[in-house]
Amino acid sequence: MHNAVEIITAKRNGVALSAEQITWMVNAYTTGEVADEQFAALAMAIYFRGLDDAELLALMTAMLNSGSTLDFSDLGKPTADKHSTGGVGDKITLPLTPLVASYGVAVPQLSGRGLGHTGGTLDKLEAIEGFQVDLTEAHIRAQLAETGGVICAPTGELAPADKKIYALRDVTATVDSLPLIASSIMSKKLAEGTGTLVLDVKTGSGAFMQDEEDARQLAATMVALGKEFGVNTTAVLTRMDSPLGYTVGNGIEVEETLEVLAGGGPNDVVELTLTLARHMLQGAGIDADPAEHLVNGKAMDTWRAIVTAQHGAPDAPLPTPSHEHTILAPASGVLSKLDARSVGEAAWHLGAGRQYQGQSVQATAGIRLHVKPGDAIVAGEPLFTLATETPERISVAEEILQNAIDTADAYSAPELIVDVIR
Repeated sequence: MHNAVEIITAKRNGVALSAEQITWMVNAYTTGEVADEQFAALAMAIYFRGLDDAELLALMTAMLNSGSTLDFSDLGKPTADKHSTGGVGDKITLPLTPLVASYGVAVPQLSGRGLGHTGGTLDKLEAIEGFQVDLTEAHIRAQLAETGGVICAPTGELAPADKKIYALRDVTATVDSLPLIASSIMSKKLAEGTGTLVLDVKTGSGAFMQDEEDARQLAATMVALGKEFGVNTTAVLTRMDSPLGYTVGNGIEVEETLEVLAGGGPNDVVELTLTLARHMLQGAGIDADPAEHLVNGKAMDTWRAIVTAQHGAPDAPLPTPSHEHTILAPASGVLSKLDARSVGEAAWHLGAGRQYQGQSVQATAGIRLHVKPGDAIVAGEPLFTLATETPERISVAEEILQNAIDTADAYSAPELIVDVIR
């Protein structure tokens, strides 16, 4: 019989825990046998002491096995999935899912809602009239068979231990622990039963892992966990110092997605979508250039099929804001900095993100960028257009954005794709 205090003490003293001890602790916490304060103590011990490879694999596996897992092997097509560690203007899941699905790959994109300075993928999709994100497993399976793609909320039975542990980490200052982050992400993603997993790990001011070395280490750790579990896993390290694309918000990010699927859209959004699509297709054993399906409309056809299958109206107009406010450039020069975190926080203040779980977000709130780093700006010309249903919040957002930009005489943008870790 295991004892929680003994396990906490061992980890606190730097002793490696056995797989049995870790599994027992995760299961006992999930069922309520181990109290919040005890698991919080273990999380803090892990935060300071870390976990070795065997402990990390045991933690992730216990979390993954705490609920049901999905298995799509009977669909008769390869499965591929993508996870992003999150950034500002990161709408990549939206064009990527139909693009990869249009090649005959099943893409079960189980996504989240936003917390903090960004709206989540599901918040963006709910800006589409009628779109349903809560689906049964039977619906998910039928939709994958028919359209190839689905973007929805995880079913309640997937990795319940992660939900409980994550909520605890949030209030005990143990969120930014590499082993706890890696096991949280991978337990959820591997429970989806995908054959190929591509991770988009962000680094830079608007990223969860701002430091490049930390991001690289997280990426390598997650790739190792995926491989250990028998899933073809690749991580792409990408830069998140300025927002992706020209839109940050919910409805307006859907609008930009449609531009990409129509064969246009911002260069950075297209580049990242295609890079991740290539790795997903490669993992699924399909030799194709995904750019073709953006040009010939096949990705757009699949998008419309996915939206329709989830009760959305693909032709309905997206909601428009009741209040808009444009910020003009104070001086001329070359834009050398457009801080992603500041833009994300400003959008959050306008109503695009939430302060607590369960809070509703505004579909129309957000920020349209008129310029990107490297562009010449002229005093008095538009820099940002702010949109919201709560105009009293505009002044706070405006104040945040004052510190978001810098100009210089010249600027050359760094590469968006930093590295690929296999």
